[in-house]
Amino acid sequence: MLELLLCSVLTVLPDYLYRRFAEGKRIGKEITLYSMWFELRWGIITCLMLTVGLITVIFYYHPSTTSATLYFRTVPIAPEISGRVAQIYVSGVSSEVKQGAPIFRLDSSTQEAAAEAARRKIAEVEASMVSARTDIAAADGKIQEAASAVQQAVDELETKQELNRRNAAIVAPREIEKLQNLVKGRRGALAAATAAKQSAEAQISSLLPAQKASAEAALAQAKVELAKTIIRAGVSGRVEQFTLRVGDIVNPLMRPAGVLIPDVSGRRTVIAGFGQIEAQVMKVGMVAEVACVSKPWTVIPMVITGVQDFIAAGQFRGGEQLIDPQQVVRPGSILVFLEPLYDGGLDDVARGSSCIANAYTSNHDLIASGSVGGFKSLMLHAIDATGLVHAMILRMQALILPIRTLVFSGH
Repeated sequence: MLELLLCSVLTVLPDYLYRRFAEGKRIGKEITLYSMWFELRWGIITCLMLTVGLITVIFYYHPSTTSATLYFRTVPIAPEISGRVAQIYVSGVSSEVKQGAPIFRLDSSTQEAAAEAARRKIAEVEASMVSARTDIAAADGKIQEAASAVQQAVDELETKQELNRRNAAIVAPREIEKLQNLVKGRRGALAAATAAKQSAEAQISSLLPAQKASAEAALAQAKVELAKTIIRAGVSGRVEQFTLRVGDIVNPLMRPAGVLIPDVSGRRTVIAGFGQIEAQVMKVGMVAEVACVSKPWTVIPMVITGVQDFIAAGQFRGGEQLIDPQQVVRPGSILVFLEPLYDGGLDDVARGSSCIANAYTSNHDLIASGSVGGFKSLMLHAIDATGLVHAMILRMQALILPIRTLVFSGH
């Protein structure tokens, strides 16, 4: 409507003034409701053509969309393990939580029993190490005893053999054989005592430390599993839809306890979807404005910080069937990220609110560079000036938005 009124001032009004003062035709006499089309045909046709062209220029170089929202992230409150709720630390269905604060605790009797079993195993291994040290001391005594017995048997054997060499009739051969067997037996006892000591030393140096390390690892695992029974807030935010009660069964896959909305989520960015035809116009750094339903009669200045260079409607997932482009019913849109031009611009806007967004093309830097000719510079000035019309339309939409929502929508 604004475009039509503006174009009529430049076309229909001059045509009428010419008919009135140059040709002397008056409204109600020569210019009537039935003859208006014939008398003002040049102005009306020119007005329609100029209006269509102006609307095209405005909507192309200064795109607008009603698909703009303050998206925010939600974190499901779910434990890593299944279990029965034993204690709840937050109160009410909705409450504030800080990062690391406990939300609820699951029954931890199984995990505590596993941790206690691991502690008992560590104590058992430490007792075995003390016993092994005692065995080493006992093996040392047996080695000394066996060594003395071997030495005594060897001395006695050497004495008998010496006497036998001097006079064979003094010592019987049978007695020498018995002494030789005695020496072999006592040497075997010495070897057994030495092996027992080595076995005890191996237990202290290798086996028992390995068993203790395994028990400590089991204890650490039990502590990790025990820590999983306490569900804490990963970020500071607000717990919503928290209806969990003591005794409920919670499953990480099928039944989360509620949702956690981070404080910073949805406070800095408005995500808007513009038409595909405006893909060449949308650039990072463009000035924009938004008007949101949750903050009526307010236009918030924004700046474009990101333009997604792909369209979600064209995505596909590999499978056993070929894709058909005709299956894409909706053409999709260009995803644009907008942030407030000034700090705190979105503080009073409810997260998830629907908004109307306008983006404005600016050719000031290109014109100031002097790299364009005079005619093109004039056209770029005209394109920038048409952004005023879209800015006026946005303010009119922001003005009538509460009336349209509260009165005409029936809410």
